Amino acid sequence: MSTQNTVLVAGVHGVSGLAAAEQWASLPSTQVYGLARRASPLPANVQGISADLLDRDDLARKLGKVHGITHIVFGAYIEKPSPGERSQINVAILKNLLDVVEAISPALSHVTFYQGGKAYGADLGPFKTPAREDDLRLMPPNFYYDQEDFLRKRQQGKAWHWTALRPEATVGFGLGNPMNLGMAIAVYAAISKELGLPLRFPGTEKSYGVLYQLTSAEILAKATTWAGQSEAAKNEIFNITNGDYFRWKYLWPRIAAMFDMPPADPIPTPLTVYMADKQPVWESIVRKHNLQPLRYEHVASWPFADAILRLMEFDNITSTIKARRAGFHDCIDTEEMFESFFSKLRQDRVIP
Repeated sequence: MSTQNTVLVAGVHGVSGLAAAEQWASLPSTQVYGLARRASPLPANVQGISADLLDRDDLARKLGKVHGITHIVFGAYIEKPSPGERSQINVAILKNLLDVVEAISPALSHVTFYQGGKAYGADLGPFKTPAREDDLRLMPPNFYYDQEDFLRKRQQGKAWHWTALRPEATVGFGLGNPMNLGMAIAVYAAISKELGLPLRFPGTEKSYGVLYQLTSAEILAKATTWAGQSEAAKNEIFNITNGDYFRWKYLWPRIAAMFDMPPADPIPTPLTVYMADKQPVWESIVRKHNLQPLRYEHVASWPFADAILRLMEFDNITSTIKARRAGFHDCIDTEEMFESFFSKLRQDRVIP
């Protein structure tokens, strides 16, 4: 069977990138390449390429043998301390990749890239909800806006198009990723259970009661392949979430039941502080249950968990009407998403 789509996923070891690579690879007549700086195991049907997005010459050497790239999925991200620095470096890596791919692959037809809640100011404080894709921008710098503006300008007169997808916190499998709420909850639960504690919500009473939403990595991956093949998605932005809203005060007890633990009332507990000394506990859990020997610092990011569970004291919801009208209808119940995710972690011997 001849290859019709050749897909390059940048940031393939992230939660979103890995799911997108797997979803694209499940389609017929499709060859998928996963690009990352570090070499790590990938699914059998995804071919890894190790290259530095900051080094255009390195990219050109590594991608020089890959011809006919039709789709780019850009899920790469480099953290920096200030908004200006984040914008400069994350636009640079996108530009480097596009410079190289355009030079070697005239067949390029589509670029999908990921934005998120920072486009609406979710990192700054309360914002208008439900947020819509046509809401007015905030004060720059914002690397989402700058990447989008770069692609808008670069695309003019070209045969390829772009789509921006805006998930909320994405839940999926991906170790060593700083934005992985599902892993943080799973490890927090495992450690709490080992210590004989209930599964206590570590945020405030206010954060326990606000409206929130999440995005399954599987839903985001399906939206990615849809965007890469849909006329309605060309040069458009879409919010992509599970499709439901929830309050932690109702969902948290159900998550506790998934670990066979009693829930407990919220007490603001900064996980960044209180999980800092728990490496010995985690290592004991790994030995006791014969789990994968994953390093403690690679299984969860406590600052990210704190940002959502403790500091998010305002509604954070977006409208997905635009995506539905354009033809993307996939959704999943968030409780079912967590149950499936934790089951997979147990099956893969990541948690007991």
